Amino acid sequence: MKKSPLSEQSFYILLALIDEPLHGYGIIKRVKELSQGMIVLAAGTLYGAIEKLKNQQMIELDHLEDDGKRKVYRLTPQGLAKLNEDYLRLAQLHHVASQLLQTKEEV
Repeated sequence: MKKSPLSEQSFYILLALIDEPLHGYGIIKRVKELSQGMIVLAAGTLYGAIEKLKNQQMIELDHLEDDGKRKVYRLTPQGLAKLNEDYLRLAQLHHVASQLLQTKEEV
């Protein structure tokens, strides 16, 4: 069975959680920072992605803050493995594209 790649948004969400657990707004800020402003997550988009990533066991609830009002999420070992798998896939894609584009520019 073929493994599905992460969406760009999910990839960035997992990257945002690689160093420390974050709550939703922290994830939004970190994704914007990591993507240099190219990915700006709306709250609805973020929480839909969080639910999907939780169901896939790539992230999990770390703890609750502010009397249980804010959920803080962390990356799971499965999430880290999937992030690494997609990183390697993208690195291979980058390598092939670079070679082909360089060859085309030389013509």
